[in-house]
Amino acid sequence: MSQGKITVSFEIESDQADWISEQVEQFGLPDESKAMRILLDYALEESDTELIFSGDNTRCRYCG
Repeated sequence: MSQGKITVSFEIESDQADWISEQVEQFGLPDESKAMRILLDYALEESDTELIFSGDNTRCRYCG
């Protein structure tokens, strides 16, 4: 049941996309969108946002 889903566009690295696709396959999810919603719901409900977005954790592994 959709509760106000919207379509968004954002950029991720190819290995991040590969990882999402692997999780979809491993857990029998319908698609990558579902995997992203699961990750976001977990972050919203179970994680410490101060820890996730602290200066120590907002680095880019790809920027060097």
